[in-house]
Amino acid sequence: MSITVILCTYNRCQSLTKALTSAAALRVPESVEWEVLVVDNNSRDQTCEVVREFTNRYPSRFRYLFEPQPGKSYALNSGIREARGTVLAFMDDDVTVEPSWLTNLTATLHNGEWAGAGGRILPEKDFSPPRWLSLTAPRGRYILAPLALFDVGEQPGQLAEPPFGTNMAFRKEMFEKHGGFRTDLGPRPGSEIRNEDTEFGARLLAEGERIRYEPSAVVYHALSEDRVQKKYYLDWWFDKGRADIRQIGIPRNAWRVFGMPLYLFRRVAVWMLRWMVTLDPARRFQSKLAVWAKAGEIVECYCHSPAEIKARNDQN
Repeated sequence: MSITVILCTYNRCQSLTKALTSAAALRVPESVEWEVLVVDNNSRDQTCEVVREFTNRYPSRFRYLFEPQPGKSYALNSGIREARGTVLAFMDDDVTVEPSWLTNLTATLHNGEWAGAGGRILPEKDFSPPRWLSLTAPRGRYILAPLALFDVGEQPGQLAEPPFGTNMAFRKEMFEKHGGFRTDLGPRPGSEIRNEDTEFGARLLAEGERIRYEPSAVVYHALSEDRVQKKYYLDWWFDKGRADIRQIGIPRNAWRVFGMPLYLFRRVAVWMLRWMVTLDPARRFQSKLAVWAKAGEIVECYCHSPAEIKARNDQN
């Protein structure tokens, strides 16, 4: 059995040091071969020097790979090609992992019963959500998606939704069978359109593959002050709307005006009304987020014709 942990990074040398330090402390059975492959996505800071320090200190454990093409999906796909493991686990450069994380996340992936697994992504222990985030509203935990937090309880079992990219693992053959991460999704300089991780998981689920939820596989996500701001949330949901159109496309039978489906305008109107009449501040802000998400969908439809979106989906 062999595992490759793929960590893609871009200009985050300080948080990267913390992430790699936690990875170096992983406890993995001696019978399992494992490595950490750090993919430097054309960083301009001291990322290379930081990784070299770890490769020198742990020469059999850490490897460095440079990917010059800007975009996280390019870095992820390069890491997949260069990985030596039969199981690929993923973490980000702004998380720390528990010592048991890798073992718990991948324990069920070696016998072929499960295509992949996802674990819990928790905030650092001193985090408390601002009052304008309502976690008790319908689908309240999804309001934490911009913070990349993922927690569906303490019971393991089969996932009905894709895990998040900073705490997931798949058998390598899944990428050979279903393809890699879509390069039109994923953050890159000048664009924060994401969904590359959840799109891959959703693709597997749509094909009938089974993904396990393993709550004992825990990572802690650092949350910078700028992420816990209303502006960040609004921008994130706007980009999420754009990404959803790229991922899912537009229904074929939707009525359109200049390529923009009429149903999106109706949904914007409904959410705008809720935004204006709701008295509870947190629920009101959730309605505003929905308006921004639908606006992102409209903008993506306007920027790309339905034929272009369909061709891109067919290509990926």
